[in-house]
Amino acid sequence: MIIVFLVSGVPDSLEIKFLLIDGSVIGPSSFPIATSVASLKESIISQWPEGKENAPRTIKDVKLISNGKVLENSKTVGECMSRFCDVPCSITTMHVGINQAPQEKG
Repeated sequence: MIIVFLVSGVPDSLEIKFLLIDGSVIGPSSFPIATSVASLKESIISQWPEGKENAPRTIKDVKLISNGKVLENSKTVGECMSRFCDVPCSITTMHVGINQAPQEKG
């Protein structure tokens, strides 16, 4: 049995944590629903754990995935939120992928 709750009101902000490929977590932090995906990526870059390899340099290096979909830079958090929420007022987890630059040939 699957139970889905409809969120009756639209929240002004969303608690988001970012899960890195190695299992590290950035956040959670609260973001207004008007925040762009590009701004989320800038926040990830600024909070990237020190000493981690393959740190992204620009937002083009970061890929954000939520609910199995890659999020577009021009979209807002509100536009990316699912209309259905399994646990209202919970923390949303977004997966972070890093686009690797091609290796130079020696």
